[in-house]
This record gives sequence, structure tokens and C-alpha cells, in this order.
Amino acid sequence: MRGRVDGGQKKHLVPSICVILLILGFLFIYFGGHRGHHTSTALDYGTKFSRSLGWGSNDGGDATKTDESASGQEDGDEHITPKSFPVCDDRHMELIPCLDRNLIYQTRLKLDLSLMEHYERHCPQPERRFNCLIPPPRGYKIPIKWPTSRDKVWQANIPHTHLAHEKSDQNWMVVKGDKIHFPGGGTHFHYGADKYIASIANMLKFPNNVINNEGRLRTVLDVGCGVASFGGYLLSSNVLTMSLAPNDVHQNQIQFALERGIPAFLDVLGTRRLPYPSRSFELAHCSRCRIDWLQRDGILLLELDRLLRPGGFFVYSSPEAYAQDEEDLKIWRKMSTLVDRMCWKIAAKQNQTVIWVKPLTNDCYMDRAPGTKPPLCRSDDDADAVWDVKMEACITPYSEQHYKHKGSGLAPWPARLTTPPPRLADLGYAAESFVKDMEVWQQRVNNYWNLLGPKVTANTIRNVMDMKANMGSFAAALKDKDVWVMNVVPNDGPSTLKIIYDRGLIGTVHDWCESFSTYPRTYDLLHAWMVFSSIEKRGCSAEDLLLEIDRVLRPTGFIIIRDSRAVIELIKKYLSALHWEFFAVVNAEPNSEPEDGEVILLIQKKLWLVDESLKDLR
Repeated sequence: MRGRVDGGQKKHLVPSICVILLILGFLFIYFGGHRGHHTSTALDYGTKFSRSLGWGSNDGGDATKTDESASGQEDGDEHITPKSFPVCDDRHMELIPCLDRNLIYQTRLKLDLSLMEHYERHCPQPERRFNCLIPPPRGYKIPIKWPTSRDKVWQANIPHTHLAHEKSDQNWMVVKGDKIHFPGGGTHFHYGADKYIASIANMLKFPNNVINNEGRLRTVLDVGCGVASFGGYLLSSNVLTMSLAPNDVHQNQIQFALERGIPAFLDVLGTRRLPYPSRSFELAHCSRCRIDWLQRDGILLLELDRLLRPGGFFVYSSPEAYAQDEEDLKIWRKMSTLVDRMCWKIAAKQNQTVIWVKPLTNDCYMDRAPGTKPPLCRSDDDADAVWDVKMEACITPYSEQHYKHKGSGLAPWPARLTTPPPRLADLGYAAESFVKDMEVWQQRVNNYWNLLGPKVTANTIRNVMDMKANMGSFAAALKDKDVWVMNVVPNDGPSTLKIIYDRGLIGTVHDWCESFSTYPRTYDLLHAWMVFSSIEKRGCSAEDLLLEIDRVLRPTGFIIIRDSRAVIELIKKYLSALHWEFFAVVNAEPNSEPEDGEVILLIQKKLWLVDESLKDLR
């Protein structure tokens, strides 16, 4: 009997093997033909440029791996001149390397989904980084210019209509022909963000129902922002909003926001602090943002408390604020108890919205009964340390400086932009240094715009990133331009981001050895002041950074690199491979010696499109 079974198995074995070989052959032909041009070196770790500078490389990965299509002649014994970079596969058109859910699945990271850890940053190891150019979608067009872009964008640039169907009854977005229109609605404000904003100002009894409160309200955090219509409509009142949402099931919402020209950022209230210093915002907003504020002893609400300025507001529009069913009433009672222990008071409550206000001083905290939870944070806790720092369920008290002022001590906008803020003293900076920094960067920005002059018109540039913002004076010098600036402060430098927020600007902390939390093709202008020289000291890959800049920059966008002459000369060798072209290179200081000081390189990214044969490259 056993012999018969074995014989039967042998009879079936040969046909089975043939079928498997046929399937494998088909897969090889299909994927080889479909992806062969795209991914030949997509996972090569970009270290060649670093070695050409004499820099070190990160540990791990196949750092010596090369590809003939991506590298060219060696200049002497060290310098490698690349011929081209491969083009990534189409499925990576919207790749965000540190927010890539495929990476999480492939590496089998053990994350707590209930804490939203899968929406936090998880960057690829060196050997898994992509060494290829992110292609635009087919039919990509130069984005519609601001302010028209607030209300409509090209559908081809973000070919996703899921939200238009899912939120059709809430007026988030509507597909009309080759464009996507944004009527200004939201989950809570179907009839327009402008009316909703006016109602909030009315509830707070601001003069003339204007939300900026005569310049006293300038910076806002909108959590669970959708397509950022709330922040988009606040701009007309000179209020600047950090619109925040994760890369979740409402796919591409932040991508839509940035395509519209509205400030926005990918992040989540999970386990780590948001990358903003304490006391950054006058108002936080949640409109049916689907956040469980009661979890983990109120830790997420305490994170908002850390970020709000003295006397700051939390606007909460949600069923718990008005519904009468038992479950909503239960949540409302628990939330009311929590915020009462946090010393928040109700400033206004109307219909479906409640607005709480944070205390101006520490007095209420000191008057609480011993053992009251949540406790005050430890005295050695740095409330401004935010890069990869875990949240804690504690109240951040005010410093002696803020206690003395009984508030933030900030001037109203627009005087706030140029008035030395009180927190300069935290960093040991003098007011004179602040003023001098403004003067220096005003001259530099004027020079930049003179160099850009032939290439730009009034509305060519909208979304700007300053990759090493210091005190934000580059952004301040653009005050008369119709642009907004994401001010990025390196994680390993002085914590100047609080100065930037105190000036009425916005930004984030970041490590330029990693990918930035944004979609591809989201910025019109990147300014890199000594960024490459900075990462040199840490042994990070400059080639990775060049590819990251290309990922973030829109086609026909601009890059201003201000760095050492050695860095500039080597970057110029990469322009052809990146499909960039430079149109100006000048000494930063006119009277400096040729080999000394900083050099300015102005670059424009070409618009290139890819057809099936990758021949339509222009």
C-alpha cells in the first residue's frame, strides 16, 4: 500500500514541477520587463558621493554596491561622476520612506496599533534605502498657482478620488473634469470653514468676530485636519496653521493640502511628542478628529497642553460636546473631570462646540490637592526636547519667566515677527544678535531674489522650506511675498524652534540624515544653508540627501544651496544625473577670496515625464 502511494506521488510530481516552472518563468518575464528599467539600483545605499568628499558612510548595508547605469567616470582616484540615477517603479510615486507601511510589513516591526505606533516615523535601514528618482504620475502638470490653488488642483497630480466619494456629503472635495475642487467644507463644517471660523471668533467675543483677535492669535494647531480647509481659510485672517494628520485611511489628505498651497505636516498623536516646542500655539483645534482624549490618563490632551501658550484655547467640535445619549454623556463627564484637574476652564460652549482655555499662570496648579492627577512634570523635564521623545502624562508648568509675565509676553502680529521674544534668554541670545540676524538675512534674501529674478514671477513660489532655519530670519525676510515657510531646525543644534514660533512662524525639528515627513513633489523652493557641511560631520550620506531633496521638490522648483566651495563643486557634478540645472553660482560675499567662504548655487529641477520605455525624459 505504501509503495502504491509513493508511486502515485511520483506520477503527479513531474506535472507539478512543470507548472511551477511555468509560473516562475511568467513572473520573471513580467516583473523583469515591467520593472527592469526602474529598480536596477533602487535599493543601493547612496554612499559614493560621501566617499568622494572624503566623508564616512553609515554602518550597515552594501555600501560598496554600484551599478554601471548610475555611476560614471572616476575623477582621479576618488571622485565619481554619476551618469544617471534609475527611476523608481511607478508604485513608489508617493513614497514617504519613514512613513512607509510596506516597510513595516516587510520588516515585521512589532508595533501597538492601538497607540498609533504604525503611523509614527520608522525609517529604513541603510541597506533598504531607495537610490532612485521618484517619478511624477502620468499626466502630471505644473501645479495651479496660489491663491487659485486653495480652491482647485489638477486631478492628475494626485490621482485619488477616494475622499471625494467618502466625504461627498461634507464638501471636503469634489471632482469636476480634470480638476479637484475644494468647497471649504469639513466633517463638522459642511457649509464652509469661513462661517465656522467666524462662529468661533464670535463665541470668544473677539473684536469684529475676527479670529486673529487684533493680532494676539497667530499660530494654530489643527489635529486631524483632513484636507486642511480650516487652516486654508484662516490664512486670510493672518493666522498661520500647522495642519496635522497621519498617513492613514484618509489617504493623501496632507498631500492635497500641500498641493493647495496650505501649510501641512504628516504626524500623529501617538506615543512620541509632536516635533514642536512647548508653548507654540495660541489655539488647538479638533473637529471630529477621531482621537480618544481619555486614553492613558489623558496623555494626548496633556501633549496639547504642553503645546498651548498661557491662556491658549482648545476648540473641540465633537458629539461628546452636545449629544445626549448615555455613551456620549459618559465621555463628556470624564473629559470635563480631566480638564478641570488640568486647570482648564470653559471659555464658551455653543451647539456642537466647546472651547476650553488654559490658565495664564501656575497658581491653579499649586492650589491642587496633593496627589492630584495628572501630576506636574519633573523639574528636570525639558519641555522643548521633542525629537524622538516619548510623551508623558504630566502637566508642563510655566517657567519663572512666563510666570512673571502672566502670559507669553509676545507682541501682537505683525510686530511679533521683528520684536525680540522673551525666550531668547533661554538660549543666552541677546536682543542685539536677534536684530543683527534679521538684517543679515534680509540682505541675503534680497540677493537670492535678484538671482532668481529672471526665473520667477509673483506667484511662481508658494511652499518654501528652510532646511536649517536658525531663528527664522530667512522666513521673516519673505514677509512681503505670498509664500509660507516650513522652518526646519536640525535636531542636533540649539533649540531655536521656540524662537521661530514666538515670531509667529511655524516649523519642525528634523534630522537630515533621515527622510522628511512629506509626500513627493510638495515644495516649490528649498533653502539649504550649510546643511551638507553639517551632515558631513556626522558621516551621513550626501547622496541620500540629494535624492531626498529631489523627492520633496516639485518639478520646475528651485533649490538654493549655500555651502563651502568644495561642496558646491561636487554637487554640480550630480546635476545631470538628477535632471537639475544650475543657473547661478556666486560667492556669498562679493569680496571674499575664491577659495574661502560660502558659495551660493541656484538650481532648478526640470520637469521630466516617464513613458513605458523611459524615453520621454525632458
